[in-house]
Amino acid sequence: MSAPVLAAGKEETPNGVLKVDELSLYTVPQQTFRYVEPEVGQVEQGVSSLRKMAEPYITKCQQTSHSIRQRVKGVYEKVKPKVDGAIQFGQDSYVYLQNPPPEFYPRAGVIGFAGILGLFLARGSRLKKLIYPAGLMSLGTAMYYPQQAANIAKNTGDCLYDCALQAYVAVETLVKPSPKPITEKNPEDKASAQKAT
Repeated sequence: MSAPVLAAGKEETPNGVLKVDELSLYTVPQQTFRYVEPEVGQVEQGVSSLRKMAEPYITKCQQTSHSIRQRVKGVYEKVKPKVDGAIQFGQDSYVYLQNPPPEFYPRAGVIGFAGILGLFLARGSRLKKLIYPAGLMSLGTAMYYPQQAANIAKNTGDCLYDCALQAYVAVETLVKPSPKPITEKNPEDKASAQKAT
C-alpha cells in the first residue's frame, strides 16, 4: 500500500475543496459600472423633431382609421343579412323556375304585357310613366293572385292610415297654441287679499 503523496507548500483543506475566490486566477477586482448617455447627434435630433411634428397627424390617422373600421363593420352587419336574403331569394327563384306550375308563364306574360301597355299609354309626363305601368301590372297581378293582393291592400291601407294619423297629430301640435299653465295663488294670499278689501 502506498501512502498519499502530498505536494510541498500546499495546505490541505478539510474537504480538499477550494473556493473560487481563493484561487488567484479567478479573483476579479470589484468594478463599478456606470451608464454614460451618448451625445445626441444631428441625425437623432432631426428624427426626434420629425417624430414630434408627425405625432398629432399619426394619432389623428389612427383614430380616423379606427372609426372607419367601426363604421364599415356596422354597415357590414346591417347589409349582410339583406345580401344573404337576396341570395337565398335568387336561389329559391331559380329552383322554382326549374319546375314552375303549368299556369306560371301565361300569367307572367299577361302581367308583363300589362306593364308594356302601361308604358305605351303613359305618353307625356314622367308621373304617368311611373303610375300607368305599375297600376296595370298591379291589376294584372291582383287578377291572378286575389288573396295575396287583398292582404297587400289591407296592410298598405293600415300603414297609410297610421301615417296619416301621425301627420295629423304633428300638424295639430304645430298649429294649435299650447295651453298656458294655470297657477293658483296660495290660500293665504287669497285670505289677505279679501281682508284688504
